[in-house]
Amino acid sequence: MSKSLKEHICEEQLFASIFRKYSKDLHDFLFYKFGNQLNPQDKMQEAFVKLWENCRKVPPNKAKSFLFTTANNLMLNEFAHQKVVLKHQKTITKHSTNINPEFLLQEKEYKEKLENAIANLTEAQRVAFLMNRVEGKRFKEIAALLDISTKAVEKRIYGALKKLRQDIEEL
Repeated sequence: MSKSLKEHICEEQLFASIFRKYSKDLHDFLFYKFGNQLNPQDKMQEAFVKLWENCRKVPPNKAKSFLFTTANNLMLNEFAHQKVVLKHQKTITKHSTNINPEFLLQEKEYKEKLENAIANLTEAQRVAFLMNRVEGKRFKEIAALLDISTKAVEKRIYGALKKLRQDIEEL
């Protein structure tokens, strides 16, 4: 049976011969069209992987067309992805440069005050408060975990909030 009569390229020897025949041309095509920044070697290999994954669907006489189309699409997708990443980086840079250094300092000081105030709570208040506000647990869940009544949990959390308000004026 000759190669031209085969319906697909799933035989290793036939696939290897296609790889040897087209890999350099495909790499050069991608390199000349898109440059080296989008890594044409990787996209060339990905195209061959996709060819292997679809080897039963691709006849040998269509392998070259499949490879070049797939590799070109992979590069275009990568190019579009890089544009999105660049746009996102510009947005982040734009927002981060608009932040006032004084605001950053105030934010840091406030965070330190809050951490100190939480540390000054009684252990019972701190545990109940953090379980509620940080972990998002409901009073009933906290009561079950701590083996206390729901009313006791409420009292601990409200006591913690009252103490925090006293320690930090900005709350």
